[in-house]
Amino acid sequence: MFGKYVLAAVLAVGTLTASGEALAQKTAPKGEILYDTYGVPHVYGKDEASVFYGFGYATVQNHGNVVVKLYGQARGRAAEYWGEAEVESDKWVIANGIYERAKAWYSQEPANFRANLDAFAAGMNAYAKAHPEKLDPSVLQVFPITGVDVMAHGHRLMNYVYVAPQARTMGGNADAGSNAWAVMPKKSASGNTLLLANPHLPWAPSQLTYFEADLNGPGIKMYGATQVGLPVLRFAFNDRMGFTNTVNGVLGATNYELKLADGGYLFDGKVRPFTTVTRTFKVKQADGTLRTQTLEVRSSVHGPVFTRADGKTVALRVAGLDRPGGLRQYWDMGKSKSFADYQAIMKRLQVPSFNIVYGDREGHIQYLYNGILPKHADGDVAKWSGLVPGDTSATLWTETHSYEDLPKVVDPPSGYVQNTNDPPWVSTWPQAIQAKDYPAYMANNGPMSLRAQQSSHLMADPSKITFDDFVARKLTNHVLMTDRVLDDLLAAAAQSTDADVQEAAAVLKAWNRTVNADAKGALLFEAWARKFAGPTYNNDANYRVRWDPAKPIDTPVGLKDPAQAVAMLKAAAAEAKTSYGALDRPFGDVSRFALGKVDLPGNGGFGNTGIFRVITWGPLKDGKRTPVHGETWVSMVEFSTPIKALGLMSYGNSTQPGSPHRSDQLEQLSQKTFRTLWTTRPEVEKHVEERVAF
Repeated sequence: MFGKYVLAAVLAVGTLTASGEALAQKTAPKGEILYDTYGVPHVYGKDEASVFYGFGYATVQNHGNVVVKLYGQARGRAAEYWGEAEVESDKWVIANGIYERAKAWYSQEPANFRANLDAFAAGMNAYAKAHPEKLDPSVLQVFPITGVDVMAHGHRLMNYVYVAPQARTMGGNADAGSNAWAVMPKKSASGNTLLLANPHLPWAPSQLTYFEADLNGPGIKMYGATQVGLPVLRFAFNDRMGFTNTVNGVLGATNYELKLADGGYLFDGKVRPFTTVTRTFKVKQADGTLRTQTLEVRSSVHGPVFTRADGKTVALRVAGLDRPGGLRQYWDMGKSKSFADYQAIMKRLQVPSFNIVYGDREGHIQYLYNGILPKHADGDVAKWSGLVPGDTSATLWTETHSYEDLPKVVDPPSGYVQNTNDPPWVSTWPQAIQAKDYPAYMANNGPMSLRAQQSSHLMADPSKITFDDFVARKLTNHVLMTDRVLDDLLAAAAQSTDADVQEAAAVLKAWNRTVNADAKGALLFEAWARKFAGPTYNNDANYRVRWDPAKPIDTPVGLKDPAQAVAMLKAAAAEAKTSYGALDRPFGDVSRFALGKVDLPGNGGFGNTGIFRVITWGPLKDGKRTPVHGETWVSMVEFSTPIKALGLMSYGNSTQPGSPHRSDQLEQLSQKTFRTLWTTRPEVEKHVEERVAF
């Protein structure tokens, strides 16, 4: 029944001339969106399709310029829409068959979920129809959007941004991060399960931007967040349960280096010809005309073939291209009625990557090193994450691991699980799983980052955790690295007669060892730590005791060469004076939470120094720096009756120009406070900013 409504909406929106409000009334099932005073859409629909419709509408209202461009890119038509700058994006999408595969995946979904995807697209179309003036004119040409487009965007994001990023195949790098905690009733002071969702991704608007929403319908209650443009929540909770994700780097894709010979490539001692297909795409010129560009797509037995800038020829093989159900799995996870139900859904193994942490009212928690991971005969992470020889069938994987094979921790004796993007082995303490029991290519056995060690201590050290303590521990800005080296550094500096060293040591001795806004000494220590542990703060070569798998949350420690460390302090002091004007410049004077007209003192810092509240600061400009990555969506839930839920979307819940919700949460970020998340209709009704009926 719903299909005809979607078709009518899509066809009518194509011209972008008729009344969008009338269109919404005529073509969509009954529903309503209540936008609260932080721009969070609370969608209420009479069935699943109407919930998806409302979520699609809200997505374009809050993030239309960003999302619609992403949809154009997922079609492989971005250069046609926006010109030469998008050519490489289109080549990647076309060569990997993303849009064609999305068509196949869409057709393989059950009819009811296809209807949901169509409804999400129809909601997007309806907003564009009603408010074309609110969107950048350059994105209007992408409409109408279809259910296949929704699938294509999800496919591109999950499989070709997270699992197989273009930069990695072409010789670059791609990283991300997050924090997650789940606490069982036996470790919770109230006897209620606690859950933290805390992803860290870039702040600049992109496919990795988070969007907070509340979805409600018959049998549907999901509050949480997701990457913009996805039709389902990847981080969600309700009165009974919740789940969150962190990036885990599962090696679901392999880059094979090919040996070229006689117009083909060597494989098992023979020359094989490439399978070649010619594709064309259009490129918009400066004068608005379109030129047609030809792309020869080569494939080997491994997968599509690419030539890198360094001249190497690489074939990409991605696991999970036969599994179209990742979006549907997330949706069903949010609807699960019991832990057994949730586990049965997870066993589908359709989501291709991510650590997934779960907690529920009944007291169950789980950490899962989730992903679609190829089986190999041998080798470790280093072997399979680099360029793998592609001239032999011995390296060509054909099978993947089952759910049962994956590392996981369920209801551990410790009473908690945690993850901060580190390998799974210390997901709780004492350890519940060991690297030796799994293939070496599953995940590295360390070294464990200082952020992960800080996370472990924050959860493991107290015998019981109250909800207030849970929140306070989330907000801690203590620098764990200082516990490992600062006393030794100060002792070594005390032996020096150098005036610069003595001045720097006095500042560090008085410092409170945090990266709060008023901290004096944090900038100086950061400059020293860069010299001591490298530009990303993760090299342990200069510690007296390097990271030890037998003491994973208490090493590295100490100074290997105290005199060298003191020399680094002298150099760091000179750098700090040059960069900041003083050794004791308050951290928040330099580090700013600034978006638009809002400019506030910042706090939080680089995770590899052992800071749990991650903010990755950009370069200095006019004596100040702003975040490029870090704290984004946060939710903290206690599964009490009623539930307690606090949270924040650091950079606001809208990227649309002129929206008040681009920077309206920076003050709370600066003050280290959170919003109450309004999860019930009566609460929402007290804070309504806008209503949209459909």
